[in-house]
Amino acid sequence: MEEKEKVETAYDSSAIQVLEGLEAVRKRPGMYIGTTSERGLHHLVWEIVDNAIDEALAGFCTHIEVIIGKDNTITVRDNGRGIPVDIHPKTGKSTVETVYTVLHAGGKFGGGGYKVSGGLHGVGASVVNALSKWLEVRVYKNGNVYFQKYVNGGKPQDTLKVIDQCSSERTGTSVTFLPDEEIFTDTTVFNYETLRIRLRELAFLNKGLRISLEDEREADKKDSFCYEGGIREYVLMLNQNKTAIHPTIIDINGKEKDISLEVALQYNESYNSSIYSFVNNITTPEGGTHEDGVRRALTRILNKYAVSNGILKNNDDPLTGDDVREGLTMIISIKHPNPQFEEIVKFEVFLIAFFQSHLNDS
Repeated sequence: MEEKEKVETAYDSSAIQVLEGLEAVRKRPGMYIGTTSERGLHHLVWEIVDNAIDEALAGFCTHIEVIIGKDNTITVRDNGRGIPVDIHPKTGKSTVETVYTVLHAGGKFGGGGYKVSGGLHGVGASVVNALSKWLEVRVYKNGNVYFQKYVNGGKPQDTLKVIDQCSSERTGTSVTFLPDEEIFTDTTVFNYETLRIRLRELAFLNKGLRISLEDEREADKKDSFCYEGGIREYVLMLNQNKTAIHPTIIDINGKEKDISLEVALQYNESYNSSIYSFVNNITTPEGGTHEDGVRRALTRILNKYAVSNGILKNNDDPLTGDDVREGLTMIISIKHPNPQFEEIVKFEVFLIAFFQSHLNDS
């Protein structure tokens, strides 16, 4: 065996480092946001937007605003319920401060805050705070405007305070942050197009939710997205420059227990397929059991349909998965409270029933 070079320093209690609070995030940011490049910079925005989307999934938020400030800050505002402002029994701090300064604190762990959430680890808000030069949060609730500011990687300047009054009907949360250039050494400049593409995608995936984007660095640079047709309109956009084989976009949706599923598809005359799948609004580019289940179900039900209607004879080879995917544009969206444990067979049986129902009604 090759002899290893020994570490000469002492291995005692002094060698064990304890990182307090959010120090671990700043020490190893890549563990939490993947990278500190431009992609990681924009990941900060997604973490805060995802919290607002969770409010929409729970049925309380109808409008999300994202604003790039002239000073290259990001503001995310929503009209959801607003983060709870009472004292958290475990930390002894306000719930707002707990959410923004304690890792794995949030309404995503079965406490009744959210049945379905885009992020299940509960580190989003606190990680953004840790990697920001400063962050401000305003909560509109109970006729009051609550405010707290954090600086230098998530340190509270003061406790949560009431700084103003608002309409008793107004609720929601507004978060503004400035990324820390000591962490994001490549760039701290947000790309409007990167934000626009993802926010438009989120609007497609959340039927009826309005998402607005504004860039204060340039005059009149803004977009607003709201799609009452949801992923049907997503398929329509993807196929807008292609020749559709059938004019109707097939849209199948249903719910079983706490799992909701929607599939929208349309065939076109191209040879390539465009299949995009999402779980709780998060893209799954590598697929997964949800996408495999949809593909298998589609292949199986189209074979059954072809045989039943004499399109395929008894001696003909059945359609393969490749046959079925040719020229297919399809969006798959799953909303699942515990997505990592779903079995493919459940999705397949579930989908076959819905496809069969749709084809019988056609």
